[in-house]
Amino acid sequence: MRNRDEVIISDRELKKQYEYMDRVGAINGRKEYKPLAFVDSYGCQQNEADSEIMQGMLERMGYGFTREESEAEVVLINTCAVREHAEMRVLGNIGALSHHKRRNPKMIIAIGGCMTSQQSMADKLKRSFPYVDIVFSTHQVWRFPELLFRKLTMKKRVFETSFCDGRIAEGLPVVRNDNVNAWVSIMYGCNNFCSYCIVPYVRGRERSRDPEKIIEEIKGLAAEGYKCITLLGQNVNSYGKDLARDITFTKLLYMINDIEGDFKLRFMTSHPKDATRELIDAMASCDKLCKHLHLPVQSGSDRILKEMNRNYTSGDYLKLIEYAKESIPGIVLTSDIIVGFPGETEEDFEDTLRLIEKVGYSALFTFIYSKRPGTPAAEIEDPATDEEKQRRFDRLLKLTNEKSLELHREYIGTVQKVLVEAPGRGENYSLAARTDGGRLVHLNGDLSLVGSFIDVKITDCSPWALFGELA
Repeated sequence: MRNRDEVIISDRELKKQYEYMDRVGAINGRKEYKPLAFVDSYGCQQNEADSEIMQGMLERMGYGFTREESEAEVVLINTCAVREHAEMRVLGNIGALSHHKRRNPKMIIAIGGCMTSQQSMADKLKRSFPYVDIVFSTHQVWRFPELLFRKLTMKKRVFETSFCDGRIAEGLPVVRNDNVNAWVSIMYGCNNFCSYCIVPYVRGRERSRDPEKIIEEIKGLAAEGYKCITLLGQNVNSYGKDLARDITFTKLLYMINDIEGDFKLRFMTSHPKDATRELIDAMASCDKLCKHLHLPVQSGSDRILKEMNRNYTSGDYLKLIEYAKESIPGIVLTSDIIVGFPGETEEDFEDTLRLIEKVGYSALFTFIYSKRPGTPAAEIEDPATDEEKQRRFDRLLKLTNEKSLELHREYIGTVQKVLVEAPGRGENYSLAARTDGGRLVHLNGDLSLVGSFIDVKITDCSPWALFGELA
């Protein structure tokens, strides 16, 4: 277990970053206008939470925000490395920024996140994208003010991509993108080393925040009126294992449930090998905890699960699912599935379909395997063709949509308590809401209802959403 002093960034180090924020703020204060920043985040909710911290830093440094890259003096892109498609999309967007940079040479382009935590990708940015000014890894997020100040004053490109086991910075400013939903990171990093996953290599080892800091943050969010708080971690069920005290994820949930306030609580992501019956019991007894369990199974084949280094069997997984169904009537179950893992046979894939049939998921997040250089799975022989993988993927989507539609039809005619999260995005519905189980509900109503818990009668459904009216 690492010494806690090595994990927590000291007050002295944080004070230094606040001094850099004030120095950049002084530079911007001499301008006759308010400079703007554009922040774009790819990938998981942890990246979104990191971006909100960097937005807090930028605001402290005197920047406003824009959704147009062409208007920005600082363009910050927080990247994802989980799949090749995400990396290619990011690189394409970085390439397009060259046009803005030519029109506005003072624009500072900063690239951070998981993608740049891979040394090969950081080297590529340095070599092939000379107009990119700052490149930094996930471990350097807390030093962003220092990196920006160096670029502004020294006029040289700044690269800080060295890997470390990871640390925790408390007390940094935050500008959240939502006033209804809030992300709260309870831990960082991952110790699991699933054979297909790059995350442990770019985010470092598991490190848990002190529970007092988490409770303090959530009390503040509840007082500000946030209605849904989502706890984040690569594997929330590992929370507390690195702390020299008697605290587990389940105990933390009970502590948060006791906080006063009218809000709901979600969490992600759970690793099946560490999810326990105690967790299910907490979900059943805590009134603030949403009755929705996202438990990524990845495959229904025990052979493939072993190759993935997941450390559970399909039987282990199904036993926990059955206990969850017995303990929490009406629980909503969702999961992740990878199709086409190297060496997956037709029988392995049929095992996955059989597991999906047994569980009855309301939704699945499905992916075709993406080779990640540097992971063990990248070295496994893979005889399946792209056409075979796509055919399996299409079959999986068909089954997923059928099951989702079947489960969603059971809501028709019922009255559901929902949280109205935002104005509707389509033309036909003015509001977007979610049930306790996380099901999206489209309905019409006054925009003043955003941020409220209301009762809605479900009138129709699709595989992806429910439709309703004010009850």
